[in-house]
Formats: sequence, C-alpha cells, structure tokens
Amino acid sequence: KPCPLCDEAKEVLEPYKGRFILQEVDITLPENEAWYDKYKYDIPVFHLNGKFLMKHHVDMQKFEFKLIKLELQN
Repeated sequence: KPCPLCDEAKEVLEPYKGRFILQEVDITLPENEAWYDKYKYDIPVFHLNGKFLMKHHVDMQKFEFKLIKLELQN
C-alpha cells in the first residue's frame, strides 16, 4: 500500500461486481510470499476461476470474453 494501479483496476471492475467475487491478496504479507516472489513487479494481477487472466491493467475485452465464457459454462 498504497497501490494506485490496484485502486484503478477495482474501479474499472466495479460495474461487474455482481458477476464475480473479487478476492484481494496482499502479497506483502508473510503468508503470501509465493505470490510476492511471482508477481512483485507485475501488480495488479488477475486470475479468474483460479487461472491467470491478465496483469498490470484491466483488459476489458479479454475480461468480458472470459467472464461470458465462464458464465455460459455454468
């Protein structure tokens, strides 16, 4: 903290919050050391349904495509 890029990403995703659960992970906490080692230079990072989706910023086209695809599977 602070993480302006994370705040910006959360703002962009706000209209979609009823369609997915956003779980934030503080990679600076000791229990998240593996995430820190993997992503310390690439925040924010997004996973959807446990799979890597994107990093650095929200790619709306990719996000919407993957979210719709996931919704249709369910």
